[in-house]
Amino acid sequence: MSDMITLALSKGRIFEETLPLLAAAGIEVLEDPEKSRKLILPTNRADVQVVLVRATDVPTYVGHGGADLGVAGKDVLIEHGGEGLYQPLDLNIARCRMSVAVREGFDYEAAVRQGSRIRVATKYTTIARQHFADKGVHVDLIKLYGSMELAPLTGLADAIVDLVSTGKTLKANHLVEVEPFMEISSRLVVNQAALKLKRDRLRPLIDAFAAAIPKD
Repeated sequence: MSDMITLALSKGRIFEETLPLLAAAGIEVLEDPEKSRKLILPTNRADVQVVLVRATDVPTYVGHGGADLGVAGKDVLIEHGGEGLYQPLDLNIARCRMSVAVREGFDYEAAVRQGSRIRVATKYTTIARQHFADKGVHVDLIKLYGSMELAPLTGLADAIVDLVSTGKTLKANHLVEVEPFMEISSRLVVNQAALKLKRDRLRPLIDAFAAAIPKD
């Protein structure tokens, strides 16, 4: 493990909303990920760099030491394994909710009476399976990687389980949110070995993040 501190972030909302937290720790990313082709971005500190990875890969990079720390959504940590990662902070950023949605006019209440069976399309199969098990509903899960909204419209599934922030995409596709069931936000995750080996440098970072967490 080098002396460099490596932070794994995914592009988009998590990257944007992590910037003020980094600023609070005196760290500024020197290149815009949307304009640069680089996957490793320098910062104003010679000993800190940011690696850009897919959101679902953040726990893997941090878990295996490809990064010392990272920012990952609760959905990703449940779905893609947050075990073995130190998760010191809920950063209260990139907030949204996990919800069940169906096409307009579909009688969801009738479809999920105890003992019934329902077809659900989602990329969050672990979260969806647990949710319906808790309700005592048998579920046939169909794993999709994109455009969940199509599934109820084409008859592929009765319902979808997906992340919702504004609900505009659902509305535009004539779907309704029938059951929000999990609040999602992003967490700081830290590699256990790095925490021991680089403690004197990681601790101040974690503390600065903690002090800068946006309040509701």
